[in-house]
Amino acid sequence: VDMTLGNIIYTILFRPLQLLFEMLYMFTYNIIGNPGLSIVVLSLSMNFLVLPLYRRADAMQEEERDMENRLHDGVKHIKKTFKGDERMMILQTYYRQNNYKPTDVLKGSVSLFLEIPFFVAAYQFLSHLELLQGVSFGLIRDLGAADGLLRLGGLTINLLPIIMTGVNLISCVIFTKGYPLKTKLQLYSMAIFFLFFLYSSPAGLVFYWTLNNLFSLVKTIFYKLKNPRRVFKVMAAIFGFCVVGLGIFMYHPEAFRNKLLVICVGVAFILPLVRDVVRMIICLRGHEIDPESEDGQASDESASESASVVHGRNGRLYVAAVFYLIILTGAMIPSSVIKASPQEFVNVFHYVNPLWYVVSALCLAIGTFGVWFGIFRWLADERGKSIFDMLLSAFCLIATITYMFFGRNLGIMSNSLVYEGGLSFSDQEKMVNLLLMLFLFGGMVIAFKHLQKIMPQIFILAGVALVIISGVQAASIQTAAVECQNSVQMSGEDEPAIPLSTQGKNVVVIMLDRAMGELIPYFLQEKPELKEIYEGFTYYPNTISYGAHTNIATPALFGGYEYTPFELNKRDSEPLVDKQNEALKVMPVLFAKEGYQVTVTDPPYANYQWNSDLSIYDEYPEIKGYITKGRYYTKEGAERWVEGNQRNFFCYSIVKCLPLMMQNLLYEEGNYLNSANADHIAEKQRVFSPYTAKGLDLAFMESFTVLENLENMTHISDSSENTFLMMSNDSTHAPMLLQVPEYTYASEVDNTAYEETHQDRYTLNGVTLCMDEARKYAQYSANMAALLEIGKWLQFLRDNDLYDNTRIIIVSDHGCELPILGNRILNDDEVLNLEKVSPLLMVKDFDATEFTISEEFMTNGDVPTLATREIVENPMNPFTGKKIDDSYKEAGEQYVFLSEEWDAETNNGNQFIPGPWLSIQGDMRINSNWKILQGWSTSPLEKK
Repeated sequence: VDMTLGNIIYTILFRPLQLLFEMLYMFTYNIIGNPGLSIVVLSLSMNFLVLPLYRRADAMQEEERDMENRLHDGVKHIKKTFKGDERMMILQTYYRQNNYKPTDVLKGSVSLFLEIPFFVAAYQFLSHLELLQGVSFGLIRDLGAADGLLRLGGLTINLLPIIMTGVNLISCVIFTKGYPLKTKLQLYSMAIFFLFFLYSSPAGLVFYWTLNNLFSLVKTIFYKLKNPRRVFKVMAAIFGFCVVGLGIFMYHPEAFRNKLLVICVGVAFILPLVRDVVRMIICLRGHEIDPESEDGQASDESASESASVVHGRNGRLYVAAVFYLIILTGAMIPSSVIKASPQEFVNVFHYVNPLWYVVSALCLAIGTFGVWFGIFRWLADERGKSIFDMLLSAFCLIATITYMFFGRNLGIMSNSLVYEGGLSFSDQEKMVNLLLMLFLFGGMVIAFKHLQKIMPQIFILAGVALVIISGVQAASIQTAAVECQNSVQMSGEDEPAIPLSTQGKNVVVIMLDRAMGELIPYFLQEKPELKEIYEGFTYYPNTISYGAHTNIATPALFGGYEYTPFELNKRDSEPLVDKQNEALKVMPVLFAKEGYQVTVTDPPYANYQWNSDLSIYDEYPEIKGYITKGRYYTKEGAERWVEGNQRNFFCYSIVKCLPLMMQNLLYEEGNYLNSANADHIAEKQRVFSPYTAKGLDLAFMESFTVLENLENMTHISDSSENTFLMMSNDSTHAPMLLQVPEYTYASEVDNTAYEETHQDRYTLNGVTLCMDEARKYAQYSANMAALLEIGKWLQFLRDNDLYDNTRIIIVSDHGCELPILGNRILNDDEVLNLEKVSPLLMVKDFDATEFTISEEFMTNGDVPTLATREIVENPMNPFTGKKIDDSYKEAGEQYVFLSEEWDAETNNGNQFIPGPWLSIQGDMRINSNWKILQGWSTSPLEKK
């Protein structure tokens, strides 16, 4: 979804307001859980939020009208007496003498100018809110459709728009009392326009606008009272007490977060009245005047005049602070995320340049800080402007410190901006961050007057530095995006075809990224039929991988023992990317030379690209390569993922700038208060508990649908030609909570009843899996689902006489560090979790008939040996000339590299970036057989 000029303008002017509507609504909905009541709270929240704007707009309108009335007689006299240029010159002089500019007439339309963007934002949000579809509220049968509340015979009348217009007209009558006919006609015309424009709109939108009109009516009545401010504070306090009561009695004590939020909101409504009561008590003691008295107002005016002096020096400060925030949140943070792995943010079947995510975030930042913050500030009085500048400066400082020094080790983040392990901080981190923020804020308040002269220069210089950094990162992203276009072009050439022969020999290697071998016994216990489905397979539970991440572990898997991390580091004159490509070519080239028809799909990290670069096989025309990931999932799903990221990158930036205690409120488990994801519309699963979730995760669906289409991809030949398939699939790398016991994906998952009564399936031989988080259930589900889906393909092979003459190796590059087995941790150090290097390995040989379990020590470096055994005579590595066998593991200790530098963008030298090493000899399931190699972090080769 490339952003056109129109999209950019809309994003700057209207999307920030639409985002504000959405976040307020979803924040409320997550607490209340009722779509209709959430509209009520949204209306109240928005009206209270913009009340200062409208009060100032009304005051400006009143000033303009008073000035117009004061000048009316003089203007009338001039127009009657003079003509032509003389009349124009005298009018200009008259206006200048009375400090009036002709453009001041626009002040009378400020309210209208404000109402239009808020209306557009509300219209776009509520009229397309899927969460309202089919939801009733009171007499309204469906908030997502026209109300149709009144039926006269066969005629259906929408009653809400009529009520809305009635309330609007009453408000106009009261508000325009004493106003000229022109103003009255303008407001009445607007009321009639809204009646016709919104008549057929969804009831949720009309209900919201009716509430707005009702609020406007109440506000107008308050303005007519003798002391509206005090009455308003009393009413707000009453409402606040009701909200506090709701928070105390409505929520269960375990829902502490919701209870606390509701109580805090209620207290916020009470505080203004409490403040006035305290001031009145002090007043009665003779220490201070009544806050609502004329003297009090004079005092405020005096303070305002004093503040104007400060503001006069701070206009530049506001511009500088806004410039800094725009670059930080709109360019620096998003480009930093994308630059780390640009290919992750490219879908080869729905290509969008990842720089558009930065452009979108930048537009939202400009609209939020540059436009709407500017409007709020412009409408504030001089004292308000000074306070606004101070708060904005403090936020700049807090945002910078939080982004740079906190939340730096949160683990892997997906291409949907979701942290794999969640966004969580220790109480100590939160407290340190909070105290630091309070210190910075307090220091800013105290030193503001002294620092305001130099702060604009500081923000400008810092902003310029961020512009340079962002520009360099953007250039890097653009370079990667151009490279991705090659994958895009190659991916669309042909439909994937897996040739298999009924008369020849077929060799199939399927790598399931991050599949967990240790779960197989639990799967067999839960579904004993798997032994029949995988008849002829041998399961090897005593298997290791040589690394914990794909870029480290796959070379040995595809190339054999010459490509373990230890051996690759010895070849220190060759780039890692070249050695990765070589490993990916070992088996395809070897089998091609043996006359096999060779097919490769999705070779991982080919050319160190996230989206496989098939060009590594260009010099071998006999090797057919395909990209399958994403091919079988809907284009609409990819589009929704792109739209979600265009929204969420700015939200992510704001999250990273907030104090730690507030970050989860906006992050919301990776949903960023996205209304689309609230009702399984966005391409990201929203998890509510370990047992319940809504939505479909794009990354999982792109890979799992490939497994679903294995049968369609398979092309059967009755010839005697031999075939070789090397396939990689990420279903187990991007897990999603599935519906049990079938382990199927669903837009709404609820496993509560089944899981509560079948927890015993997680215990085997006295060892119980630690299933205490949703991500562990998701990982378990994805592994099971992948095996079940491949099992369907195995049955297809049986039905078509392809099973007995096919050798099948199902393997993973490494395991997963959940942890799910508490007995696989060395020294209680999460970094040394042996689950990471416990891969899946299952092998079916030709004509094998029984499911067996072998205790033989294996590694996934055995795959080339297993694939070529007894069908390729004396197999040799076509690139090094060395023999392919498994003698390497018989030589003694095996060295496993547990580096966490999984990013091939940074770990791309001639040797792997130093990290922890382990050695293993004997049964890998016995922890005492593992050794932590002290001193190997920096120079493993010297130790060897």
